[in-house]
Amino acid sequence: MIRGALKTVKCPTCGKPAVWDKQKNPARPFCSERCRLIDLGAWADESHRIPDATPPDFDPDGSSNQNR
Repeated sequence: MIRGALKTVKCPTCGKPAVWDKQKNPARPFCSERCRLIDLGAWADESHRIPDATPPDFDPDGSSNQNR
């Protein structure tokens, strides 16, 4: 990398180039604070999720199937 050249990455929210420098862009990897907050909101309202491989009705020990 050339000395003095700033590395840029693609903003995950809008796709614009984002400077990867802590002092020049504290919102990195996003291009702006706005894009960072849009992404945070997507996680908060569960638009973004990490998939779970376990089916929702999976019960490994069968305890939820017992009659009370």
